[in-house]
Amino acid sequence: MRKVFKKLLVLAVVLGTCTSYANEVVEVNTTINYVKKGNHISVSDAFGEIIYSGEINYSGNLITLYDFTQLKNGKYDVEVTNGYKIEISTIEVNDTIVSILETNKMVIYKPVVRNESSKLIISKLALNGEDMEIEIYYKGNLIHTETLAGSTILNRVFKLDETLKGNYTTIIKTNDRVFVKNFKI
Repeated sequence: MRKVFKKLLVLAVVLGTCTSYANEVVEVNTTINYVKKGNHISVSDAFGEIIYSGEINYSGNLITLYDFTQLKNGKYDVEVTNGYKIEISTIEVNDTIVSILETNKMVIYKPVVRNESSKLIISKLALNGEDMEIEIYYKGNLIHTETLAGSTILNRVFKLDETLKGNYTTIIKTNDRVFVKNFKI
């Protein structure tokens, strides 16, 4: 009887603990304010000149991890690259007060390029309706060019000639940026 009572008591404690954590509310911060270790950050001034670029060494709040108060008064663009997503936000420095301007936030999705058994797969999420210009080079010579537009998901599959083994390069132009990917067959 004592063993049964002990087991029931342990079970009640475990269930009580689980249900107390089930009511906990978790707040998810999806803005640029929170950055993760390993992401890339770059800060540029109003003229577009990059004044800082590097890897983020610690996870946490952007404003507390980086001391923007040392910058001159003005507006700066902060880009945080996380995998296939670039989050761009504008900060304003006024004396020693740093604030993130909520109205200037933007997200750019980078194109994804994969090579699987002589098939070249290119895709991009284009939520703002942007175009994507694709150029494919074989050993430095342009072999194909195409512009994709008109959809929120831009994708294309290219069948490459298996007999043409060597170095290939894709140059993708979108969102006023250029993305280059080299691969071999």
